[in-house]
Amino acid sequence: MKFILLFSFSLLLSLHLEAQLTTISGKITDEYGKPVPFASVYVKNTTRGTSANGEGVYILQLKPGNYEVAYKAVGYQQESRKTALTGSQVINIVLKTETYQLADVTVASGGEDPAYGIIRKAIKKRKEHLNEVNAYTCGVYIKGMQKLLGAPKKILGFDVQKFARENGLDSNRKGILYLSESESKYSFKRPGDVHEEMISSKVSGSNQAFSFNRASDLEVNFYNNIQNWEGISNRPVISPIADNALFYYTYKYIGFSTENGQTVDKIQVKPKRIYDACFQGYIYILEDSWRIYGLNLFITKKQNINFVDTLRLNEQFFPVSEKAWMPSSLKFDFTAGLLGFKVGGYYISVYKDYDLSPTFTKKEFSEVWRIDKGVNKKDSAFWENERPVPLTAEEKTDYKNKAVLAAKKESKPYLDSLDKVNNQFKPDKFLLSGYRHSNRYDHEYYNFDPAITAIKFNTVQGFAINYGASYSKQIDTANNRYLFIGAKAGYGFSDKKFTGSVTGAVPVGDAMLGFNAGSEITDLNYTNPVSSLVNTFYSLFERQNYEKLYQKRFVSLSLYKRISGGWQAYAAAEWADRKSLGNTSEFSFFNPGDREYTSNNPVLPAGNALLFPENQSFKVTLRTTYDFSDKYETFPTGRRYLPSPYPTVGLSYIKGIKGALGSDVDYDLIAADISKSNIKTGVLGNTSFYIAAGKFLNNSSVYYPDYKQFAGNEVLLANGGINTFLLLNYYTFSTNTEYIEGHLEQNFSGFILNKIPLLRKLKLKEIADINYLSTPALKNYTELGFGVQYLNIRLMYGTSFNSGSNIRSALRLGVSFK
Repeated sequence: MKFILLFSFSLLLSLHLEAQLTTISGKITDEYGKPVPFASVYVKNTTRGTSANGEGVYILQLKPGNYEVAYKAVGYQQESRKTALTGSQVINIVLKTETYQLADVTVASGGEDPAYGIIRKAIKKRKEHLNEVNAYTCGVYIKGMQKLLGAPKKILGFDVQKFARENGLDSNRKGILYLSESESKYSFKRPGDVHEEMISSKVSGSNQAFSFNRASDLEVNFYNNIQNWEGISNRPVISPIADNALFYYTYKYIGFSTENGQTVDKIQVKPKRIYDACFQGYIYILEDSWRIYGLNLFITKKQNINFVDTLRLNEQFFPVSEKAWMPSSLKFDFTAGLLGFKVGGYYISVYKDYDLSPTFTKKEFSEVWRIDKGVNKKDSAFWENERPVPLTAEEKTDYKNKAVLAAKKESKPYLDSLDKVNNQFKPDKFLLSGYRHSNRYDHEYYNFDPAITAIKFNTVQGFAINYGASYSKQIDTANNRYLFIGAKAGYGFSDKKFTGSVTGAVPVGDAMLGFNAGSEITDLNYTNPVSSLVNTFYSLFERQNYEKLYQKRFVSLSLYKRISGGWQAYAAAEWADRKSLGNTSEFSFFNPGDREYTSNNPVLPAGNALLFPENQSFKVTLRTTYDFSDKYETFPTGRRYLPSPYPTVGLSYIKGIKGALGSDVDYDLIAADISKSNIKTGVLGNTSFYIAAGKFLNNSSVYYPDYKQFAGNEVLLANGGINTFLLLNYYTFSTNTEYIEGHLEQNFSGFILNKIPLLRKLKLKEIADINYLSTPALKNYTELGFGVQYLNIRLMYGTSFNSGSNIRSALRLGVSFK
């Protein structure tokens, strides 16, 4: 019995000690007593580790036992400590600055630096290291922090001082703007499948928000030839060990050091041409295996990056198995400045608990990202136990102070007071940008169009007004879906016609039901290639009436639903009474060249004949698309499907049904299309394309509004979109037979212009377009376009020609949404 009791007691004590966590903590400094920020701390022969914070303070939670803990930072000699851990311990560490010895191989006069030989071996082994791990899982902790380092009191009427006060900054408009932490489980499988699930999230100053932190957003892999950092850089950034790196970089051998019996070479890297998309800094290569041991790199405005002045990257690796090294920590920090504002910050990710032989289900990687409800509800005690990187004193203060602000900002009195201020009616704002009345607490919103955009002129209505307002309310908080109702009312002062319509959308299960009814004066080309605002300008000041209109009284219903994954379907039915219209106004402010307005009939611009007789139409439209992908993200507000890496295929069918509700039309149009935007083409930028073809299987009774229309352009200001033309007439080449349409665009993302000294600062992107259309009436119409893009504004020069050798050229300026 004594033996049994003793055994039971020993077993319970063992289980208690096994479950109990102890801590090793301390501060990491250099030999001068200064903190070594964000040093890596990990247990040798395991994948357990952490990182020090910006003040050099670290904490590592472990079960009782015997450990050897390694402390390392790029540029410092690694230190290790053996400890028998039975309770929490404080271990302060001093890291000595690494001294690098020169190898026996020296640079002969006029010879090659030894760094080049090392880099060639690293390049040769690049693919092997890239593919040495087929799949893995790990835990990831991420902390992000951005600070306002300086700002003016006011700018462009915005009260920065007030904003700073309301958001917990100091009286000098300095302090933490954003602070967040998260923990995630990250899964990866080659060639590029990712699943990430957020386990916990904390955002300073908000009890409701979820952290923006994502391991996949911070992932870098320098064994890839390029780093595609969209948003930060217009061009992909070349890795220092890319296959073609020797064309882009110069290398300098700094020396070697010995870590754990292995030789680590330190090599300085610089761009051969300072404005190439390349890194600067140091790369550390482990001899014999020729793998990356660590990185300390940066890029600046000279590399034409966006938003920030300097972006630094520090990545450290540790052995997870005999043949595989994985990141132990990764840190980005940045500085930026614009219009008197100075900001800085960092993101750090710490990786632990690697499993290089995971088992995945077939559907696991369909869900790329997951955030469940409740992950942002963990209390401070949880974070004290789970947080691997200790908070700095400044971060602790920010959490404490902003907790009070969070409770205030999420209360009904605060939201009501905020609405009261923002809902004040201002005539100038109503004129230029419209009026919005919000009830944030109840998620209700009333929107009124800008008054200035409601006024227009065309030769059919003369001066006209068409004013709209809408109402929306969140009725499905689980999936973030809204009820929407909008209405418009109009009147033409020349034709003396009233118009009005109502439109709406309401969630029905997992589908969306839409409705639309009323009367309107609308464009003959249903793609609306020329805006009413642009047509108003050209009519009043150039006496050119490009827009051609007709009257439509209608009722329509539509239903949209995602069938499964990348398969979507849309169905609609519309009854309409359609009437051709003529011009009623000859007014213009100016008449350059003594021009005459054309008629409202695009087929007979010099006559007054109506384009088509009044008719009724009942048509049914069916469309389905599939993008060969089922990737999605899950949020507490519902699921969001991701753009596919594959082209999207679409199939459409429109049936005009004769006799239904008095319908006069009788036709069948079937069409197919395939498209893809932003296909990565490495340093050459990205490619987009759209190809479509269609045929009227039956055209027994077809009126002009039923024709297949194309997005043409005849004015300086062009619409954006991959399936638009630069120079095509808006109406002349619409067809009721068959067509083939194609568009190809190459965006070189500054590949050429970035090499020109005076132009590179503008960050211009070179654009090349080819557009093609062929119908029985228009054989082999082709456009070639060349131009530049700044932000979303592009200037293009286009030339068109067809089988009849009709050549036309013109400049186009527009906004791109591609």
